[in-house]
Amino acid sequence: MNRRMVLFLLGRVMLTEAILMLLPCLVAVVYRESSVVAFFPAIFIALALGVIFSAKRPANHVFYAKEGFITVALSWILISAVGALPFYISGEIPSYTDSLFEMVSGFTTTGASILKNVEALSKCMLFWRSFSHWIGGMGVLVFLLALIPPSGGYSMNLMRAESPGPSVGKLSPKISTTAKTLYGIYFALTVVEIILLCLGDMRIFDALLISFGTAGTGGFAILNTSLESYSAYIQVIVTVFMILFGVNFTVYFYLFYERNIKKALKNEELRWYIIIIIASVALITLNILPMYDSIFEAWHQAAFQVGSIITTTGFSTTDFNLWPEFSRVMLIVLMFFGACAGSTGGGFKISRVVLLVKTMVREFGHIMHPSSVKVVTLDGKKIEHSVARSLTAFFVAYVLVMGLSVLLISGDGFDFTTNVSAVMATLNNIGPGLEVVGPMGNYSGFSVFAKYVLIFDMLAGRLELFPMLMLFVPRAWKKQ
Repeated sequence: MNRRMVLFLLGRVMLTEAILMLLPCLVAVVYRESSVVAFFPAIFIALALGVIFSAKRPANHVFYAKEGFITVALSWILISAVGALPFYISGEIPSYTDSLFEMVSGFTTTGASILKNVEALSKCMLFWRSFSHWIGGMGVLVFLLALIPPSGGYSMNLMRAESPGPSVGKLSPKISTTAKTLYGIYFALTVVEIILLCLGDMRIFDALLISFGTAGTGGFAILNTSLESYSAYIQVIVTVFMILFGVNFTVYFYLFYERNIKKALKNEELRWYIIIIIASVALITLNILPMYDSIFEAWHQAAFQVGSIITTTGFSTTDFNLWPEFSRVMLIVLMFFGACAGSTGGGFKISRVVLLVKTMVREFGHIMHPSSVKVVTLDGKKIEHSVARSLTAFFVAYVLVMGLSVLLISGDGFDFTTNVSAVMATLNNIGPGLEVVGPMGNYSGFSVFAKYVLIFDMLAGRLELFPMLMLFVPRAWKKQ
């Protein structure tokens, strides 16, 4: 374990967070809010940790995968712990546990909230809360790699540990160029959404925060009714961009940088992503049609909720808790599926689901024809054994973490549906679940212990499980 290098990178992360916290301070100045003083201690702590940790550049730059996992996990814990301080110091969220829950939910782009009245927050706190979605959507360490060219061989291990999906590759020979390319696409899509929302007579402040939530597929709303109070035009724009941000960013690279439409459309995961969305919207529309005045309204509500759930954004325009059981189960399935690998969305990822199904079909074929040799492919390429092995390990870890989490929070006395959907909504970084934690509910009723279990689930889900689980492996901390 190269501990000196890990501390150095943690210091860089803290310095980055200190700079980013200046933006909500600017918002407080614009709106003349006294709660700006709550950011000063947090900025000072972040700067102090940043200077202490990164004061001396380590001579040894050897940095393996385990260091990448440990660095990423500790970075996300640290930015959340420090980022929660303004909520707690200002008194707008009196409990530090609740402040930490809210901040972890923000950075992991989960959107689960303990707030009963979000509209009571000051503008600067609302901004910081939603801006954390935008920071966490693409990844704080990917952001760091885009700003600071790496001087050692650690960059790819950091990106692999933080980026969602079964495999991560370069879009260009240099990792820093890849990071800049990803953030360029991310920033451009965010700006386009902000402009389109403003064209729908949305205030610039609202447009910024809703776009932050959409881009990071986070789902923190600034109204107690989420997006229900906004116009149909606004809801349609948000639906479209939620789905766009759930697409693998490699597709956009092929479209906008290589200008190769054919290569982009050949992406197998993209095709299944679109098919699943269309089929889900159609089935749910038919199922909820008796609840609405017209087929268009039923389709509109179904499309928004499907887009919100499969991309793990978590915005809502209606209380889908009241929908028929078939539609609710469909949404639970979509919670598991999640968005595409390489997007800002969470969940198990469409590519993993496709690979699991193909592996199952191959095994059936092998049972019927033992002598046959059939390989699993994705996008026409053979899936290596290492990828299949990691996929199996990920699935086992996912099931174990989910099962243990449900068991641990069940002591709070909530019903089975609430417990299961709460864990699925946090582990898949979705936000709203069903029953008590439905779109019109929140997580405030859980005990302190249960909240920390769900905090772990949010971090584990965003970081693809293994970085967080690595923290509990004693061998990972040894120097050799």
